[in-house]
Amino acid sequence: MRSKTLVWRSQLYVPANNPRFIAKAHTRGSDVIILDLEDSVPLGERDGARQRLAQSIACVGQAGADVVVRINSPEDEAMYDLDVAIIAGVRGLFVSKVRDQAYIQAISKRVEELERERGLQSGDICLVVMIETAEAYLSAYHIACADPRIVALVLGGEDIALDIGAVPDTDTLAMPKQHIAITARAAGLIPYGIIGTIADYSDLRAVRQVAERSRKFGFEGAACVHPSVVPVLNAAFTPSKMEFDYALRVINAYREAEAQGRGAASLDGKMVDVPVVRRATNLIDRVRVIEERGA
Repeated sequence: MRSKTLVWRSQLYVPANNPRFIAKAHTRGSDVIILDLEDSVPLGERDGARQRLAQSIACVGQAGADVVVRINSPEDEAMYDLDVAIIAGVRGLFVSKVRDQAYIQAISKRVEELERERGLQSGDICLVVMIETAEAYLSAYHIACADPRIVALVLGGEDIALDIGAVPDTDTLAMPKQHIAITARAAGLIPYGIIGTIADYSDLRAVRQVAERSRKFGFEGAACVHPSVVPVLNAAFTPSKMEFDYALRVINAYREAEAQGRGAASLDGKMVDVPVVRRATNLIDRVRVIEERGA
């Protein structure tokens, strides 16, 4: 399930108790719609949101976006959510406030049981682990390796800042976000997020700058809480035509060097060797996946 074919540049949170937002979500152009049963839904509204979840899933996914559900923590609340979320049309779960390996394994085990009971393909539903406490942060690599359903790691900026007593901004979150990106790659996962907080969407130009910087750090996409941010994220996490063309030139230059018995080439005054070629290949592959999706 650790697929490199996931194109989740933009991940739009939609409160699962808000019919108006749900009705419009499919028009926003987001790669992923996150139907949220957690923080954006008041406790008294959650049962109703669960009862309507199957209808909401069909609605938000009608234009082709992948649909995921953010589930609650602790485990008893999470199990209520799983009972309604493990149905056809759901691509994955954002698992909030993951504490340790045992917790994510318990979630995965229940997902497997529900897939089997409901005639779904085993392993189809993936897990995105949300690291949101200092304790989980220090165990992030072990958590990331705990189950084959896990495809990505996210560091919850607002929650981790609260837990460590910090102000959530680009200064305080840069180091822990980069650490999570490295941890994700070490575990063979995708890092999602931006070097900052997704709560502030008032300045879209600033959001674009942060998102572009985040892509340089290795992030492949990020969540947002307002639809105005969706096109910004799609653009920021899509390689430009200039980058694509340069990647092709890198590969061609290296092939020519190989044909001449050399292990490196020179292009525009820069050395081209194996890591540079692999980076170029990865970029080309990503662009092609985006194009295949029609995004």
